[in-house]
Amino acid sequence: MGGKDSMHRSLAGLTLIVTAAVMVLVATPATVAAQAVRELFKKVTPSVVVIRAKGRDVTTGGQITFGETGSGVLVSKDGKVMTAAHVVHAMDSISVEFLGGETVSAKVVASEPAADLSLLQLDRVPPGAQAATMADSNTVQVGDEIIIVGAPYGLSYSLSVGYISARWAPNTVYKTMPLAEFFQTDATINTGNSGGPMFAMNGQVIGIISHNISKGGGSEGLGFVVTMNTAKQLLLEKKSFWSGLEGVLLNDRNADMLNLPDRNSGYMVKTVAKDSPGDALGLRGSTMIVPIAGQELPMGGDIIMKVNGVSASAANIGKIREGMNALPPGGEFKVTILRAGKVLELTGKAP
Repeated sequence: MGGKDSMHRSLAGLTLIVTAAVMVLVATPATVAAQAVRELFKKVTPSVVVIRAKGRDVTTGGQITFGETGSGVLVSKDGKVMTAAHVVHAMDSISVEFLGGETVSAKVVASEPAADLSLLQLDRVPPGAQAATMADSNTVQVGDEIIIVGAPYGLSYSLSVGYISARWAPNTVYKTMPLAEFFQTDATINTGNSGGPMFAMNGQVIGIISHNISKGGGSEGLGFVVTMNTAKQLLLEKKSFWSGLEGVLLNDRNADMLNLPDRNSGYMVKTVAKDSPGDALGLRGSTMIVPIAGQELPMGGDIIMKVNGVSASAANIGKIREGMNALPPGGEFKVTILRAGKVLELTGKAP
């Protein structure tokens, strides 16, 4: 009896050891991965910000005020923050909240809606804030694991984890954003994540979140993120000119219906951000949206016909953009507008 009991005890002990070993082998990868993500989140959050902006819009009922919440990332010690253009481009006031709740004012200093990118300059950098390291996004490959930190639906410093699903060359996904090279990701992206950073697992920023595609209004695993190399080129190297304008480019049919002189095309100004170059130029925004021939047009404001002598047509947008980007600080530019039936020429200076 004693021998059998001893053998049973030995077998039971061996079974426990084997079971424990299997459990360790099964659990270790998941545990290690969770710890890696947890430590990465702690490492990067001092560079992540929540952006709250206030602006004006125009509807069929007239002008309204509204607020926008987005995310961003501090990329320099002197207070430069990258975010999405649609969060801040034409807004009147912008505040940036850091981890811990400290909030500072900011202004746009560069913006490129054709890539959904804007660069903010903070009034000051709070103690404890850390600038993120910007990666060479060309090294990122499909299948790489990533994390996203932002403020979905205003819920500050929320984490999501996913993978790079695809990479899209400029002018292949969205014709309205022809300059943006995109990463596609299955990480959860919702309203409020826009402008926030996507991090590689080494803690470097590899992209700036733009938007997601959704049929139901939530996240469906189709998120699009502008690559960091695109952001560096357009915001730091070229310094895309920020106009502070939001509006509509007229098609030829509507330009003719509105009797623009000399068969000009035009850009109808919808809103003008306070203290922007457009505001300093004296441009006036619209007062009401009116549907005309299938296009919703902002009426009651200025129509820009030419910029530095170049017609404001779809074919010339790239040329106009390059000319404005090449202006040195204080460089003069001229804008020809139609206002209340009169052609005027306004003169401005680049900030």
